Amino acid sequence: MAKAESDVEAVRQRAARDQRRMDAGAVSSAKELEQLAHEIESLARRRGDLEDLELEVMERLESAQANVIHLQQRQQQLAAELADVERRRDEQLDGIARDTAYLTEERVRLAADLPADLMALYTKLRADHDGVGAAALRQRRCEGCRLELTAMDLGRIKAAPPEEVLRCEECRRILVRTPESGV
Repeated sequence: MAKAESDVEAVRQRAARDQRRMDAGAVSSAKELEQLAHEIESLARRRGDLEDLELEVMERLESAQANVIHLQQRQQQLAAELADVERRRDEQLDGIARDTAYLTEERVRLAADLPADLMALYTKLRADHDGVGAAALRQRRCEGCRLELTAMDLGRIKAAPPEEVLRCEECRRILVRTPESGV
């Protein structure tokens, strides 16, 4: 923008200087006077072209400034949305931490009532199976390995007393019978 303004001003000053020379009669030869008139005409065209260029630059500048304002507003909007998402995430993480602490305490409390040999087996299985030592039996499937038990395994489970510790023949996890077991 500054360069365009500078170029227009230089052409305007040169044309004004040439016009003053013509008006003052400082040019005596007709040929020189004709050249000066031609130069003034060329400078007027050049000045028009430069002013058009200056207008184009001004329009681009205004457009860029409007875009900057829009992007700044969008940035503020996104920053507010990010802050809201982070706040909700932190609330969820706090809730998860509270639930984890509660469940950990509950697990310790319940584990204290279980036989030591069962807890030892569970702890070993849990270490061997990525933290899952027991799995629910639902609709004739072990939720640990997701495999459907055979009719023979289901018959054995059905015949077993409720207090017997049962294990999946495939993944060896402890099976927990549920109302949805299908047996």
